Amino acid sequence: MKRAARKRSAKRGAKRRARRTSPFARRGLMFVLSSPSGAGKTTLSRMLLNSDPSVELSISVTTRPRRPSEIRGRHYHFIDDARFEAMVARSELLEWAEVFGYRYGTPKKAVQRALAAGRDVLFDIDWQGTQQLREKARADLVSVFLLPPSIAELKRRLKSRAQDSEATIRRRLTEAKEEMSHWPEYDYIVINRDIDRAYTELRAILAAERLKRERQTKLSAFVRSLQDDL
Repeated sequence: MKRAARKRSAKRGAKRRARRTSPFARRGLMFVLSSPSGAGKTTLSRMLLNSDPSVELSISVTTRPRRPSEIRGRHYHFIDDARFEAMVARSELLEWAEVFGYRYGTPKKAVQRALAAGRDVLFDIDWQGTQQLREKARADLVSVFLLPPSIAELKRRLKSRAQDSEATIRRRLTEAKEEMSHWPEYDYIVINRDIDRAYTELRAILAAERLKRERQTKLSAFVRSLQDDL
């Protein structure tokens, strides 16, 4: 009798623990934003990071020189070519690409830790990096491509930033055609006509992807606890 009572007590305890466990505990996702320069990617990324504590930015390594407004370890990890080569050789990067003559890459360990802890990682990378992530971790990837409403507006935004020379702006506009040709490779397309509307659309995408059944790691246990009560 005592053994049976203990079993019943253990079963009731298991049910209580299942109910206390959130059914929405989940594995994090890799949320990629890509766009031509000037389409609003940086602004929208900042808005997401400021509004959602469950999202963290993937800090890339780069061989590009630091701009005066950039902070080491916050915007990028600035490294030299030799160290970048060593990271590639040791398979320490999830993806890497060369853009405008400089190389950029995503350190692997930090991303893996965040995903396992149920945190979402925001990536500000181009189509080359997105292709590599898709090959290595398709199940964790959600990709969004941002488009400008027009080329005239793209030119205006690039010039209004006052960060680049005229030669750099012309080069970025030339590159935009190649970058935009990769839009069909992305899961979602957002046209940034209005920054607030584009932000709302990004939030909707993120909310829907978080609710996908396969990302909710404790959902099966929760459903079983409901069934046991019937």
